[in-house]
Amino acid sequence: MKKNLVAMFLGFLFLLPSLAQSQPDKLFERLLGPTIQPGDLRILQLEMSPDPIRQGQRVSFQAVVSNHSRNSGRVSIFIKDKDEVVAVVNDVVIRPGDNRVSFPQTNYRFERNEYCFTVDVDIERSRRPVDLEKEFCARRTFQGWTMASHRVGPLFVEDLDMSPDPAIPGQDIRFRARIRNEGTPIRADVRIQDRDQIATQLNDVFLPRGRSELLFPYTRYAFQRFDHCFSVIVDVERTPYRVDAAREFCARPYGWSLKP
Repeated sequence: MKKNLVAMFLGFLFLLPSLAQSQPDKLFERLLGPTIQPGDLRILQLEMSPDPIRQGQRVSFQAVVSNHSRNSGRVSIFIKDKDEVVAVVNDVVIRPGDNRVSFPQTNYRFERNEYCFTVDVDIERSRRPVDLEKEFCARRTFQGWTMASHRVGPLFVEDLDMSPDPAIPGQDIRFRARIRNEGTPIRADVRIQDRDQIATQLNDVFLPRGRSELLFPYTRYAFQRFDHCFSVIVDVERTPYRVDAAREFCARPYGWSLKP
């Protein structure tokens, strides 16, 4: 028994110099083993630079990794597009709380309309997915691919008219709208509504910054009530936005006219 204790003591003395020369994080790991688990981690934020990025540009990613445990640890982190690794950073220290992690630049090629990324973490050669605070997707725009939140407007309807005006019930009519976009250029579906009823619609319309004049297809809209007040709805990525108008655009039964 004494011989075993002496051997263990001598072995510890032999390892002590090498442990003392280690970095504090590695010393802790070598004494106690893995200190964090994949379930302790969550990705709060994922960004890329430049944003937006154009085809052929090199891109780098930054992530904010939240460690909910009280321990630190060294991990490798992988950003993935489906099964393909987009970027990786190796042997990075993750401490308790929020950690900003920078990934090296990569020549990853953006070709599709949308990319939604997942994140894996490798701890002690065991790779596991990390929970995401939200879905991190890059979408294609006219400026390139971006991960920024979509900002719409301000948008204003400066004028809305129809032809012929006045219109006769049962007659084919055509609407024309002049819209001013004071925000970033967008691509959207634009529709004219009479309360909850769609009068006419244009799909996949590009609205640059400034004024745009939209000519809608002919429609045989049924004028039936005492008055019909129209609004313009801009639908961006399945999110509808009601556009402010310079005035109320209503057609009343005096020959059904939109003229003031």
